[in-house]
Amino acid sequence: MRPKLMEKVEELRGINAVKIKEASESGQKVVGMYCVFSPQEIVLAAGAIPVTLCGTKQEPIEDAEKELPRNLCPLIKSSYGFAITDKCPYFYFSDVILGETTCDGKKKMYELMAKIKPMHVMNLPQRADGEENLAYWQGEVIKFKEFLEEQFGVEITDEKLKDAIKLANRERKALKRLHQLNAHKPAPLTGMDMMLAQWLKGFNVDKEAGIQLIEELITEIEKQMAEGNFPFDVDAPRILLTGVPIGSGSEKVLKILEDLGASVVALENCTGYKGLDIMVDEEKDPILAIAEKYLATPCSCMSNNNRRLDLIKRLAEEYKVDAVVDLTWQACHTYNIESFTVKNFVKEELNLPFLQIETDYSDSDVGQIKVRVEAFLESLLNNGKR
Repeated sequence: MRPKLMEKVEELRGINAVKIKEASESGQKVVGMYCVFSPQEIVLAAGAIPVTLCGTKQEPIEDAEKELPRNLCPLIKSSYGFAITDKCPYFYFSDVILGETTCDGKKKMYELMAKIKPMHVMNLPQRADGEENLAYWQGEVIKFKEFLEEQFGVEITDEKLKDAIKLANRERKALKRLHQLNAHKPAPLTGMDMMLAQWLKGFNVDKEAGIQLIEELITEIEKQMAEGNFPFDVDAPRILLTGVPIGSGSEKVLKILEDLGASVVALENCTGYKGLDIMVDEEKDPILAIAEKYLATPCSCMSNNNRRLDLIKRLAEEYKVDAVVDLTWQACHTYNIESFTVKNFVKEELNLPFLQIETDYSDSDVGQIKVRVEAFLESLLNNGKR
């Protein structure tokens, strides 16, 4: 049984598109962001609205390919296509855009996007460990703070930062609690609904209302669990989906897995659990605490990225998964190369079946993916992993 409140979650797409227009027209500043490395606390402390920008649909890619190469990651092309066609209300109403150097493709795309909107790019270090890398990233956080202060004519104080940290942590904790409900066997929420709830939070104009909705959703799901209502049979194969971020429009692999009877219980990716795992320390200097939290993100752009393996292991154990599926986008070199390391870790260290699927946003390979997934799930049954 699907929670009734999921209908309200889905309605957020239309509601927030109207709210961002109203907020902008009333004089509120808006900062558009693409990545889990983007420190929303700085934006909140500036009195502005942080919003995730569109980049998960196939439709604008054709327009993007008039300026970008075709053999480029679909996420980059979709993001740029939305920007140049004015089909993303969040981009349209953003006063400034925050980018980040998570890959060379995005870095160069941001150069073109900067001709459309004021752009600030945060430069990531190549490694997440070591005091020198933290000091460098802390400097990038300070530069972003100073950029917003100059752009918006405001002062971002430590007190404002601390309040913003508490608000953002409350949102993360609520979403983390929602995700952790799926550690139950059987899972009480489909992977599709989990993805929607996690992905749509990035578009919330009113964070307090968003937090309240997630908490109400948790209460409803817990009630259904107590009544024995679950969307899956207890024997449904439990899948950990790792890899690239997904959202509405780029969820075909997730949908195929569940249409064929699997239960996607955990989403390790950037639009899932990855950004919820660690909170910002509310006791430390706020700039340092923000820098530490975001630099700890286990993204494939980091070398090495052993924290991702640690997270996959924790999720695999906590969620009692039967297999790991690694989703990578075509031309996403960091995730595609890292998939080899993840495969060996999952098979040799976790002793779990592993499947990598490399694809794009189009439906051209849906039939092929279905055949591969069906065979993979059948192998789980034959090997007693179900």
